[in-house]
Amino acid sequence: MQPLDIAIAGAGIGGLAAACLLAAQGHRITVLERFATPRPLGSGLVIQPVGLAVLDRICAGQAARQLGAPIQRMLGHQQTGREVLNVTYRTKHPGLAMHRAALFDVLWQATLKAGAAILAGSAVVQSSPAQADRRMLHLASGAVHGPYDLVVDAGGASSPLSPLRSRALPFGAIWGHVPWPADTALPANALRQRYHHAARMAGILPIGRLPGDDTPRAAVFWSLPVDQLEGWGAQDITAWKDQATALWPELAPFLHTIERTDQMTPARYTHGSLRRPWSPGLVHIGDAAHRASPQLGQGANMALLDAFALAEALGNVPLADALPAYARARRWHVRSYQTMSRLFTPMYQSHSRGLPMIRDHLLSPLSGWPLVRGLLTALVSGDMIPPVASSRFP
Repeated sequence: MQPLDIAIAGAGIGGLAAACLLAAQGHRITVLERFATPRPLGSGLVIQPVGLAVLDRICAGQAARQLGAPIQRMLGHQQTGREVLNVTYRTKHPGLAMHRAALFDVLWQATLKAGAAILAGSAVVQSSPAQADRRMLHLASGAVHGPYDLVVDAGGASSPLSPLRSRALPFGAIWGHVPWPADTALPANALRQRYHHAARMAGILPIGRLPGDDTPRAAVFWSLPVDQLEGWGAQDITAWKDQATALWPELAPFLHTIERTDQMTPARYTHGSLRRPWSPGLVHIGDAAHRASPQLGQGANMALLDAFALAEALGNVPLADALPAYARARRWHVRSYQTMSRLFTPMYQSHSRGLPMIRDHLLSPLSGWPLVRGLLTALVSGDMIPPVASSRFP
């Protein structure tokens, strides 16, 4: 296999994972990141077993497990206390909840060790073809880099290189992270949620610790219609805390250290996929290729799987064939999870009164059946169908 000159636009989860995997194959890797000091955006996430397999492939799994919190179960209750969600992981293959900063640090260190060149403060705004399907990258500063044999667009939902036009979802959320309180009876190995129909949702996710800090932490999230996110900064924080604890009294110890609205970060979500996530010399991965609600907890895992599938394709077939091979390998996994997200999200985040009734009185009882329970486990684990078709996934 002839080494390629590869540029990766974006030092997010998918971009850094791709840098590690492709550098290990002997390619010359340059990562261009728009921030002068690269940093993650967001709060907590869950790395599912399929994502952990990719981290293990780049020798970052052990470091991630040392920082993260193993998650054995996802539990959801109505405001009345009625259980409406109970999904368990396989005993030997739990999820791993982490702060995004912890995952970023693990991947960043792995990328540096892999020998990739990192150009911080380099905001890519355009990719243009050069001779023989090679690509040039144009930066906001006016500088031009290249040519590259391949440009990997890992620029996320706001990537200027992606042609994806996704649909804005009507609900978003506010996220924050707090020390795990000593005076709580909530388990430190489960994602817990509390609902009022589908219009309100609160959640607690144990996320382990940050690098260099042994304090156990939790991610706190609160669902909001997007029109209410606009004025979040002017919200009376005490009034919001009263509203949140009225929905879920057990939330109170987690809110003690939240004193200002800027301790909670607003997040908006979109839904959509590229039918063809590549063109000559350019390939899109992660949120640059497909976006969905975080309800199934698959966003970071999809980016890791994309990076793995791309590296597998480049390691087995010539470049001209590798990009369509990557797209085929990921197509059905992405489509199936996009469909599931579109179906399930309104049951947990919407103004509908009928969909939560279906969730509570039909789907919840069915989830106790062994076959359905196994399907739900596979769904959250990320392997409901093979995550990378035609590949011996690790």
